[in-house]
Formats: sequence, C-alpha cells, structure tokens
Amino acid sequence: MKKITVIGAGNVGATCANVIAHKDLTREVVLVDIKEGVAEGKALDIWQTSSINNFNTRVVGVTNDYLKTKGSSIVVITSGLPRKPGMSRDDLIKTNASIVIDVTQKVIKYSPEAIIIVVSNPLDVMTYAVYKAARKHSSRVFGMAGILDTGRYKAFVAEALDVSPKDIQSLLLGGHGDSMVPLPRFTSVAGIPVTDLLNKEEIDKIVERTKKGGGELVNLMGTSAWYAPGAAAASMVEAIVDDQKRIFPVCAYLDGEYGLNDVYMGVPVKLGAKGIEEIIELKLTPDEHKMLQESAESVKVTMRVLDDMKLFEE
Repeated sequence: MKKITVIGAGNVGATCANVIAHKDLTREVVLVDIKEGVAEGKALDIWQTSSINNFNTRVVGVTNDYLKTKGSSIVVITSGLPRKPGMSRDDLIKTNASIVIDVTQKVIKYSPEAIIIVVSNPLDVMTYAVYKAARKHSSRVFGMAGILDTGRYKAFVAEALDVSPKDIQSLLLGGHGDSMVPLPRFTSVAGIPVTDLLNKEEIDKIVERTKKGGGELVNLMGTSAWYAPGAAAASMVEAIVDDQKRIFPVCAYLDGEYGLNDVYMGVPVKLGAKGIEEIIELKLTPDEHKMLQESAESVKVTMRVLDDMKLFEE
C-alpha cells in the first residue's frame, strides 16, 4: 500500500492520519486541508514522532493540492463543519453536502480506483452524497459510524461491569445518531450474554447514553469528538490494507437487504481488500425490524432533502 489520503486536517482527520501512521499501514499518508498551513503543520508534527513511536510511514500535508493525492488506494473524507451545541446532524446537511461533493470530485480525478471511507456529518446522508458524486460501486464507498457507536457502547458496558472493554462484543444497526438501532441480545462479555450480567433498566440506560453519545461530547467540549471517530476510521483502513475480513458495523448501501432499498444504513459487513465484501443479514425480531425500518425512514428524509437540492450532475 503506497499511499493513503485523509481529506480534512481538523481534529478527526489529523487523529485518523496519526493512528494510520502509527500502525505503519502504508508508505505515505497525505493530509489535505483548505486552510493554509494546517495540514502541513499537523503532518510535520506527526512525522516528527516517527522515531519516538517507531513507525516508518511518511506523513505529508498539503493545502488544497489534490495532485499530491494521486494514486491513493484509500481516501478518508472528514471534511465539513463540526456540529455546534444545539445543532442537529441534519442542520449540517446544506453546508457539508457541497463541501463533500466538491472534495469527492477532486479525489476521483486523481485516484479513480480508490476505496472511499466517509466520516463527515451527517454521516449517512454524506456517504450517500459521496456515492452519488463518485459514481463508484457501493462496495467501495461507505461510511464510518457503527464502529464509533459500538465503541461508545462497549465503553459504557465496560464501566457498568468494571471489566475490560477488550472482552466485549456488540452490534448496532441503523442510522448514526438518535435513530440507531441497538441490539443488546447480540452483546456479550467474553461470550456471556450481557443480559445475564445487567438488568433491562441498566442496559436501556446504556443504550440511551450511546444514542446521545455524540451530543454528550458536544455539550462538554463545544465541538464534536475526534479521538474515537479518528481511531474508528483508521481501524477500517487497517482492515482493508491487511485484508482482514473484519466483521464491522458499517454505513453501507442497501439494495434489498433487510427489505430496504436505496438507503445508506449501518449494518454488519465483511470488510477486506475489496472494500465491503459481504453485507451480513441478521435474523431480526419483529420489534428490531420495526426499529430498523423507522431508522431507515429517518435517514431517507435527509436523503430526499439532499436530492431536492439537485447538486449532482445528471
């Protein structure tokens, strides 16, 4: 893997580039931003830790120079404005859609074969925007949300039980944010069902906190999170680079799966060198399926808003 590009040198993008570099997944990471000097400065700062943290990946920053991204195998898009206190993800759509579409068109010009991972918010609809702009197969355009959401969920379960988060397995479906669909019956601790360790009230409290996880951090810091989102995106890059065939919850395009069509939603997939190599369909209970349908409709509302803006060339 010769080159990986991260678009957007804000907190999430810089964190993602830093984690990728530390993992030595590629020969070069290119960090791109529109603000003069920001990507260059952060890339230089990361590169200067190479001898301290023992990695070889060269990190390079550029200002709006997409020629430097040419030949990238994977592109992570984090561009867009962060969410402010009191602002819903849907409020971001009008501003961030134009940014993300412009970035995608520039990326595709120089790296037409790249797999694209979207991190920009509102996540589900921004992934759809990139898919429409890139005109690539949906297996090569997908979003990071489920790994972040399950990361938060696992952290809260680990706190509640006072156990290592390493031993916790879990799964969430649906849209990113308030419409996500938690599946406690798929949560286990070293193979032990979480329902054997926590009561329904305790689990419901954790689920609710997970749904509001992004908002909790915005209220604390005045801006969106970055350590967990950046690390989550980097873990997807790692799965692709090393062809790990990891089973991850990923924002993927559904074409009949789960009875849903033409919508980007969080579902479990097999992630490897080709991108999404398989979408895994779970046998859901009627209540779970209803929640997923409601989540899909919530996502489709914002997708229709995007379509009505007519930002795409016919």
